[in-house]
This record gives sequence, C-alpha cells and structure tokens, in this order.
Amino acid sequence: MNIQEVDFQTSIPECFRKQAAEYADLFIGRVILQHKGLYRILTEQGECFAEVCGKFFSLDQDTSHFPVVGDYVLVDRKEDTNGNAIIQHVLDRRSVLSRKMVGKDDLAQCIASNIDIVFLCMAMNEDFSVRRLERYIAIAWDSGATPVVVLTKKDLATDVATQLEEVYTVAIGMDVVLTTNTNEDGHKEIEKYLCKGTTVAFVGSSGVGKSTLINKLLGEAYLDTQGLRSGGQGKHTTTHRELVYLQNGSAVIDTPGMREIGLQMTDVSRAFPDIEEYSLQCKFNDCTHTNEPGCAVRKAIEDGILSEERLNDYLKLQKESKYSLLDAKQIEKKKMKEMFSSFDGIKNAKKYLKTKDKRKFDK
Repeated sequence: MNIQEVDFQTSIPECFRKQAAEYADLFIGRVILQHKGLYRILTEQGECFAEVCGKFFSLDQDTSHFPVVGDYVLVDRKEDTNGNAIIQHVLDRRSVLSRKMVGKDDLAQCIASNIDIVFLCMAMNEDFSVRRLERYIAIAWDSGATPVVVLTKKDLATDVATQLEEVYTVAIGMDVVLTTNTNEDGHKEIEKYLCKGTTVAFVGSSGVGKSTLINKLLGEAYLDTQGLRSGGQGKHTTTHRELVYLQNGSAVIDTPGMREIGLQMTDVSRAFPDIEEYSLQCKFNDCTHTNEPGCAVRKAIEDGILSEERLNDYLKLQKESKYSLLDAKQIEKKKMKEMFSSFDGIKNAKKYLKTKDKRKFDK
C-alpha cells in the first residue's frame, strides 16, 4: 500500500486541527517512524524526514516531551527537498502509551501516542498468560485509550472454552476478539474497530502475530513476519514502532514485542474493578487485604468469588506502580510510614527494625 495515497488532511481529528490553526506559519504532520534523532513524518505532501529543533534539548533529562510515533507535530515545511523538516512543536496528546525505561527507575519511555484503541494481543498457545494480560490491561487503561483483548492463533489452542473463561475473569467490561492466521477471514472482527481518523496500536509479546494481523488489514505483506520457534513461541520480528495508514483513513501502530512491561505510576484500579468494588466494603479505608478484620476482599476470596492469584497480582502491580519513581531511601521512608499507619503498624515497624535481612520481610 502506498501511504501517500491516503488523504492525510481529512484524517486529522478536529482537536488537532484547532491546535494547529494557532500557528499560521507552521504545517501539521504526524510521526510515523522514529529512529534515534531522526523522524519520518507524514504531511499533506506525503512522507518526509524531520528532526527536532534545539529547544527540545534544553529541557531536563526526561525525554517524554520528544516526539514519538503517533504524535501530531508542527513543522517548518511540508517536504524535505531542501533539507530535513524541523519539528517546532508537539501538539497536546490525547493518550500516551508508556512504560518504565530499562535501567532508569525514575523515567518513563513513551511507546506511542494519540491512540484510540489498544489491541492487547496474546497467543492461545504455550505463551498464554492471564497474569501478563492483567499487566497489559492496567497500562492500556492508564494510557487513556480503550483496551481490546485480541486472542491470536486460536488454531493452536488446546482448550478454547477454558482459556476464554480465564480471560473474561480479568478483561472485565472489555471486548474480546478471537483471531486465527490459518483463515483468510481471521482478522475480520478487528476491522469493525477501524474507521476514518481512528488510531489503533497492537501490543503483545514477540511472535503473537501482531504484524501478521496488520498485514492482513493492509492487504499486503508490508511488515516482516516469521514463524514459530520450537516449543510454540513466536520469533521476534518487529524492532521498532511504526504507524501505517489504511486506505479508509484509519491508522495502525505496530510495536516491538514486550513480554514484560514496567509500570510507571500507573493507576491499576481500572484493571481490577472487581477488587476495587469489594474494597469499598472493607471495614478500614486503608485496608491492605491481608489480615485486617472486616476485609470484604478476603471474604470474597473465602466465598470463592475472587481468586487468591488475582488479589496477589493486584497487590503486586499496586506496589510496583507506587514505588516506581522513588529511590532506595524514599522507598524505605514510605514503607516505614505505611507500617505505622496500618492496622497493627507499631508491631510491624518494630519487627521491621529488628529484621537484619529486610528483603525477607518485604516479601
């Protein structure tokens, strides 16, 4: 598919048109690919290369203000015949999909922006993991986009009914779509989410079939794909984020496989609405759902309504998100404060101070 065939101007949402109208001397474009300090953008004239102006480097070490795939930007020219276009502004984002940067405890990495729907892709083979799906759901809701679960490789599933039941216990109130690459129409359920001006992103582990689905939507082998490794796991193919427009004016973003995603101050409550609902019924407002009397969450587990595994994941993701921006000293201070304010805080704090190996206590 030739991207230049897309009527870019008519695909721009109205909110971005209004922002761009305030800068009469600049032109609107959209980032469709980034590589280090160079960007490929789409304007009404077609594709061109661009780079950022100097003001982007004068800010702090947080790079979240730099353009990412999906951003609408304002540039000084619509083509790069006489040199790369210069990105002057990044328009306000409607949504941002991000994760913790590897080795950077206090920084976030923006994956993509201005996404309307996030397709959370998970294969129904040996790589199937409801616990990982919970993490994807938490980050998708927090991004501002709407998550949709896409179960791929249905033909490799050993028990479709059981796997679906497990997914529905965590994908509460969400759409769940089944796809297969062995059927030419295996992607049709996804097409109903694609309409003019809508941007969707495909997120999931390496080899779950994201690129294959996008190629089917495009009607051609635009993105590289590979088969399965021995053991049923997919081979990693996508190495970068790329936005591709469909002929109807919708856009899809392919992302590299992400088996584990670090949480960055993520509000996990929307991913666990069942636990949040029972939490409102607990006797104590600051209930930790461990050993407090009158805990409605523990009661739901005892009654078989909630699973212990789901609560453990909820507490784990809450803790990870809460401590994501703190250094070691700040984490220590926060833990002490929480111990003194909890139901049996003084006893816990004294025990903590007497414990030589605090890592054992933290577990």
